[in-house]
Amino acid sequence: MDPDKSSEIKPDNLANCTARYALLAFAWLNVALGMIGVIVPGMPTTVFLIVAIWAFSKCSVRFQRWLWEHPRFGPSIQAWHHHRVIPVRAKVLAATMMASSFGIVTFFVADSWELPAFMAAVMIPVCAWIITRASEAPETAQDPT
Repeated sequence: MDPDKSSEIKPDNLANCTARYALLAFAWLNVALGMIGVIVPGMPTTVFLIVAIWAFSKCSVRFQRWLWEHPRFGPSIQAWHHHRVIPVRAKVLAATMMASSFGIVTFFVADSWELPAFMAAVMIPVCAWIITRASEAPETAQDPT
């Protein structure tokens, strides 16, 4: 393994025993939620895996490396870690799902204006933040992997 790559994902401070087991459980919960997101439309995958890799970084080098190097999920986690990149496809999917959720709640669920107003107050800034992130790694940046 490339020494730079292993130093990139090596935990710097493993938690004590009790916290380690709690972090490990939390990480696996996020992996499970991420896997559900692969199947369920509108549920995110990468966000949960980013949280999982953070938790693994505090408690398990082995599982952190497994997720970091995963053939399907590793590249998107690494792209976010190195360049804060959200692919265009993910942006479109996120915006579409937010708009769909808002429409369903507004027209079929909500009896008053409060819930749709709250949803809009949360979703509009989140959607704006997602859309304004880079879609590709910068050309001039050297990929550290």
